[in-house]
Amino acid sequence: MNRRLVLGMVAVALLTMGAGCTGFFGGISDEQLDREQNYSDLRDSDADVAMELSSGNVINSGEFRAVYDLNGTEELSLHRSTIYRDEPLQIHSVRYWYPNGTEVTGSELEVSQGRSATTVAVPDENGTLAFSGEAGRKTFRLPAYVDGSYEVTLPENHRTTNFLFGDVSPNGAEREIVDGQERLYWEEIEADRTISLRYYLARDIPVFLGLIGIAVLLGGIGIGYYYRQVKRLQEQREQFGIDVDADDDSDGGGPPGLL
Repeated sequence: MNRRLVLGMVAVALLTMGAGCTGFFGGISDEQLDREQNYSDLRDSDADVAMELSSGNVINSGEFRAVYDLNGTEELSLHRSTIYRDEPLQIHSVRYWYPNGTEVTGSELEVSQGRSATTVAVPDENGTLAFSGEAGRKTFRLPAYVDGSYEVTLPENHRTTNFLFGDVSPNGAEREIVDGQERLYWEEIEADRTISLRYYLARDIPVFLGLIGIAVLLGGIGIGYYYRQVKRLQEQREQFGIDVDADDDSDGGGPPGLL
């Protein structure tokens, strides 16, 4: 093959890959940054960071809303850790409030997305930042990007208290139920920790216990039926005189019918 043709094909491939990478890491659109979202309830929280989770379904994952009192933080590096590496956190509905309450939309902030993090720079380190993102259907895992107190509200009628189906990390969270929603509160979480939750729909527990009861009942019926069949077979063997232990020769003779 012509050498120039080969070099040309390589150059085209590199340009295509570069364009793809640029598109993938090109940032978040203004439409996503400015998407409508209500954060007023979370801003009323006394915690430095307040979050609320919404439940997902079979098709869609859940979402979270989060509000951060920055308390001297000028920039947040938002990421999620996977088995292999850190990935940029996909966010939308970004809002920022100056200390005097003036609101700024996400497209007016410096938001950039790289290979390992989404970076949000704010104009005043003592303001408040809010954004939304994806949560799991029954799980939630997110680094604590700033030091301080944290409050996380679970979806309605969901709980973490059952040790088989629920889990909360870090330990030491205070729990309370407010209007049917479980609320977790940590007095202090350091920025190098990760909040990890596993939760369940409260009505699923009786259903699960009912299924276990049915399984035990059916198992008991099956065992009883098998036992009765074995007993019946033994009785039939005894009636025909074939239920004799071949090793038992205490009478000095063989089984009936044999000399």
